[in-house]
Amino acid sequence: MEQAAPERRSSLLAAAFRYCMIYDLRMRACLPPDRNPRRPQTVLPAGSIDSHVHVFDRRYPMTAARGYDPPDSTLDDLGHLHATLGIDRVVLTQPSVYGTDNAAILDAADALNHETPGRARAVVAVSLDVPDVELAALEKRGARGVRLNMDNAGGMPIEIGDVPRLAERVGELGWHVEFLFPGEAIVELMPVFTRLPVPMSIGHFAYQKAAAGVAAPGFQVLLELVRRGNTWIKISGANRVSATDLPPYDDVAPMAHALIEAASDRVMWGTDWPHPNKYEANPNDGDLVDAFGEWVADESLRAAIAVDNPAAFYRF
Repeated sequence: MEQAAPERRSSLLAAAFRYCMIYDLRMRACLPPDRNPRRPQTVLPAGSIDSHVHVFDRRYPMTAARGYDPPDSTLDDLGHLHATLGIDRVVLTQPSVYGTDNAAILDAADALNHETPGRARAVVAVSLDVPDVELAALEKRGARGVRLNMDNAGGMPIEIGDVPRLAERVGELGWHVEFLFPGEAIVELMPVFTRLPVPMSIGHFAYQKAAAGVAAPGFQVLLELVRRGNTWIKISGANRVSATDLPPYDDVAPMAHALIEAASDRVMWGTDWPHPNKYEANPNDGDLVDAFGEWVADESLRAAIAVDNPAAFYRF
């Protein structure tokens, strides 16, 4: 007998979650970022926001459930990077290696906001039983969303079926849910995304491979999500979706153009520094800025993506 629709959807979601949670359990030391970022030819607009970075600092304990070992990439390193690239503000995104201990990114946000008020925001990881008082404290320290990372060990602190409950709780603060998942899972995860009661964001082109082209089923699903009006997409991580780790990223340009055409007011950009969980090569971040400049040549559109959209979404 054919399954009823709700049961079939539940089965699909369970399968997607199991797929997303299959990890290589061998601990690997990933590459550091290029420690000598070059000044890009593209001049970023004043007030530019890097919407996706991490910090790694050995002073903060990592979870034993992590899937990789990152080299130190500290707040001082980040400051040097942004001064070189011409970036003024930042969104610190919780990396999977710290689990639900957000101390590293929150301390970094505190330091930046103390130095320049309104300079940093954060996307944190929490469990379903996080107390309301803790969520309120996170909001005061600049948190604006929760991250559910189904692509890296240690990054998914809840069951897939509990996503709506967590979303309802953080929605009371005006937060969003940020997802990262293997690109192949986007179709199976659509029932979660379309029923989400709060805004959502997806990083790194939703891990849709540039080689597959914009007509690929997964990318077409991503376009549908963005057109629905509740999804913001980060055109970050070009090196993760391009056919090669290093530039040029010409094969990524059609995806960036298609997403911008679909909803230019819900597209954001970020470096993804320090490019964790990479093992063969890491780009120079100056090259990533120049790739963004090539994808978005119009200065007013570039300002919308680098300044206006993330400023509104993260409430800078």
